[in-house]
Amino acid sequence: KSHNKINENEKKKIIELLNKHYPDFGPTFANEKLFENHKINHDPKTIRQIMIDEGLWQPRKKKNRSEHRSWRERKASYGELVQFDGSYEHWFEDRNGTGEICLLAAIDDATGQIIEAKFDQDEGVFPVFGFWRQYLEKHGKPRNIYLDKFSTYKMGQKAAVENHDLKTQFQRAMDELKVEPIFANSPQAKGRVERLFNTLQDRLVKEMRLLNLDTSEEANLFLKKVFIPQFNKRFSVQPRNEVNLHTPLTVKEQKGLANILSRQTKRTVQNDFTVSFKNQWYQLIKDQPATVCKKDEVIVEERLDNSIYIRL
Repeated sequence: KSHNKINENEKKKIIELLNKHYPDFGPTFANEKLFENHKINHDPKTIRQIMIDEGLWQPRKKKNRSEHRSWRERKASYGELVQFDGSYEHWFEDRNGTGEICLLAAIDDATGQIIEAKFDQDEGVFPVFGFWRQYLEKHGKPRNIYLDKFSTYKMGQKAAVENHDLKTQFQRAMDELKVEPIFANSPQAKGRVERLFNTLQDRLVKEMRLLNLDTSEEANLFLKKVFIPQFNKRFSVQPRNEVNLHTPLTVKEQKGLANILSRQTKRTVQNDFTVSFKNQWYQLIKDQPATVCKKDEVIVEERLDNSIYIRL
């Protein structure tokens, strides 16, 4: 027998803990949790072999290495390219009837850091604008945002062909902020954020299970205070260039952020100085901060706080 052979009593204890708390964890993740929660410290290979022997883990089959594939090189600087996406998943494993919800996340291309992540109801305009308001106020503006062609971000092919100037609310807002969105042509093209969600669907789901989290509010606090700092410490890398390419918001942008990140719709002022919007009629009073005439085109803003503004 090897002089490094694990003590049988400790091995039984490890097997008991694995079956009770970590039956579907990968060996590396299970080894981390055994040390964090139970002060059991072993080489991951030892835990891996125990899990294989107990039928808790199956070694992956070796892939065919004959096909050559090359990864796109990371960007050089933090903030040069931020990959952003939403992932619908049973993140709380249906505890308390939660069902499927959306996790929005932005990851830096140069470092692999999760810059921001947030659970929300969906990947619609308001949740996305709420995410980016929080991001911009905290970190500033990235140089580019890499996205897929989901309808929140990019017009459908037919609409875009018929009118090249047609933009989504997101494109219009990014134009005003002078941030360039780049649209991926396939899921593989935005591989870093896709791999991030694969990792989160494994690690984050199990971390929240251990803490019995079942609400977005609790989970968002856990993401901010615990998970993201730990994840970045373990998985992020040093950029080739130390400069941060995020640009701070100007005073004008800070003051105008609520109206930039709003859903905007054009309407025409009627002859009786009313504006129709979503089955409501808004009466413009005589004294206005700007001269409003009949038949003027105005912009109705739906803001994140649910207020309505009418802008000439």
